[in-house]
Amino acid sequence: MKAIVQDTYGSPDVLQLRDIDTPVPGDDDVLVRVHAAGVDPGVWHVMTGLPYLIRIMGYGLRAPKTRVRGFDVAGRVEAVGKNVTRFEVGDDVFGMCNGSFAEYACAKEDACARKPANLTFEQAAVVPNSAFTALQGLRNQGKVQAGQRVLIIGAAGGVGSYAVQLAKAFGADVTGVCSTTKLDLVRSIGADHVIDYTREDFAATGQRYDVILDTAGARPLSRLRRALTPRGTLVFVGAEGGNRWTGGIGRQLRAVMLSPFVRHNLRMFIAMGNKEDLEFLKELIEAGKVTPLIDRTYSLSEAPEAIRYLAKGHARGKVAITV
Repeated sequence: MKAIVQDTYGSPDVLQLRDIDTPVPGDDDVLVRVHAAGVDPGVWHVMTGLPYLIRIMGYGLRAPKTRVRGFDVAGRVEAVGKNVTRFEVGDDVFGMCNGSFAEYACAKEDACARKPANLTFEQAAVVPNSAFTALQGLRNQGKVQAGQRVLIIGAAGGVGSYAVQLAKAFGADVTGVCSTTKLDLVRSIGADHVIDYTREDFAATGQRYDVILDTAGARPLSRLRRALTPRGTLVFVGAEGGNRWTGGIGRQLRAVMLSPFVRHNLRMFIAMGNKEDLEFLKELIEAGKVTPLIDRTYSLSEAPEAIRYLAKGHARGKVAITV
């Protein structure tokens, strides 16, 4: 089969389209004939090995342990392991795995769900990682309730676009922060209010928010706290920027250490995929409450260019790869 492979950490130039062996599913796995894969910042981090912290976390000290890139997948079940009961050959599925930038990929049974009936493979492939992060950030960490005011920073990005829609589905009054060219997009996905960060400082408007989900990762903690209600919650998503060792996690760690001494609830987390949340997202998608946004689609051979484009930070929603 063809796959996007890397043998060393580096820029997208280290990625190569090669012929490799088709993976063999284990007892608890499904073998998926990949139709599409999603591109997310995690792919860039594993490709570059930056920040170095991710290497210590188990991705490989000198080179990636998993040679094929890609985490999000959508496709058709080609084979199942002997313990698999939820899927059969021929089922259309979406979910998470290692190595989705390939013609075939193995995924754990519990990391998959049947593809939403109203989505294409490309749309389904860009759901898992980003939507998990938005969902768990708002529901589990932010405890968003109907009627609350929620601010989404980076509202037009991969996680942010899901967060706007999910916060609305939870009954919140949603304000999205984005650049000038993306204001209409953020309105179109349900934001009640939009703020152009190039022209207006959300912390200086006088409006206070019960929950802030920060997906951008650059603003000082003091500035973010000024926009919270007295007992509001700030949730950090991702760890972009910062140094080569820890990335942007330093700001998050400072916030967590400060949290016990202030009235604000300052939270950081790592999203974890699970079948319950994937099924929950599937229900919202099929009910029309959440719709994936795809900015651009690339072929498998163009995966390096897809990652370059995502790394520029200008994507409107998600980036997909077709296989």
